[in-house]
Amino acid sequence: MKCDPLGAHLPWSHREQYLDLILNLGLVPEIAFKAHDFDDLNPADLDCLAKQLRNSGHQPTVHAPFFDLNPGALDPLVRQASLQRLTQALAAADHLGAHLMVIHPGFDPWRYPDMEHLWVENALSFFHELLAVKSPGQCRLAIENIYEPVPDTLVSLVETLDSPRLGHCFDIGHWNMFGQASLTSWLDRISTRLFHLHLHDNHGDSDAHLPVGNGNIDFTALFAQLSVHSTQPSITLEAHSPADLVQSCRQFNAWF
Repeated sequence: MKCDPLGAHLPWSHREQYLDLILNLGLVPEIAFKAHDFDDLNPADLDCLAKQLRNSGHQPTVHAPFFDLNPGALDPLVRQASLQRLTQALAAADHLGAHLMVIHPGFDPWRYPDMEHLWVENALSFFHELLAVKSPGQCRLAIENIYEPVPDTLVSLVETLDSPRLGHCFDIGHWNMFGQASLTSWLDRISTRLFHLHLHDNHGDSDAHLPVGNGNIDFTALFAQLSVHSTQPSITLEAHSPADLVQSCRQFNAWF
């Protein structure tokens, strides 16, 4: 499998501390926003980062805010707030020249027992509206698996909308914790719409975001399966400290 340059998680609030490290490692930043980042966002700061990224020759990805947001929420006011925040994030992604924005779906089977169809129905309407928002750069949207035991709700959402701008972000760390479908069957379901990967490790008991190779996830199996489908998603290493990022980068390059 041929890989584009690896990406690295970069919180917007920590861009000044970690951007140089990420660029010096030859990695592409994935700018992660929190909702409150947009409450006092200075357009000049976006301009500055966009210029730095252009000068580096990299086209970034963006991670949209997700705490408390839910595109398929039963409460219309929650959906309204979610649309406002994700629209703000999409505007920032366009400003930064991002080719892709990752979105958490907000679905949890424990909170929606036997109501998956209602969540999907609301989410379909939500993403239809979000995709209608003008995006000059035609930034693509990738829905990330979180608590889903099987990919059914996410596949239903992406396949029903059938937009070239909407696909999947497969987070193998979340799958290792919550997924009940095998890696092979999950990737079989999403391979034709797989835009992006999030790579980090854990032991299946917490979302530890360990460096790749420090948990029990079989990354070789992941890339072997992707090669079967000739799928070439972009990739972000979701390390949460500089040391873990360096270790993940070295280990990934040693393997692949």
